[in-house]
Amino acid sequence: MSGERIIAYVLLNVMGGKEYEVVEKIKNIEGVTEALVVYGEYDIVARIVANSMKALDRTVTRIRETEGVLRSITLLGLA
Repeated sequence: MSGERIIAYVLLNVMGGKEYEVVEKIKNIEGVTEALVVYGEYDIVARIVANSMKALDRTVTRIRETEGVLRSITLLGLA
C-alpha cells in the first residue's frame, strides 16, 4: 500500500439520540471525507482517506474517542 492512498469505512454505533451530534463532530476530524447518519444495524458510516496506515490509525482512534461513540468496525477498501 505504500505510495497509494488508503480508503476505509468506519461503521459506528452511538448513544441513542446522539447520532447527528456525533456525525457533526466526526466530519471535522482530519482524514474523514464523508460521514452519514444511516438506518440499520449501524448509526453512522464514515469514509476515511489516508496516505499511510499510521495516518489511518490516528483518524480511526480520534473517531473512537469521540464522545457518544459506543462501538466501531473499520473496513479497508481494496481497489
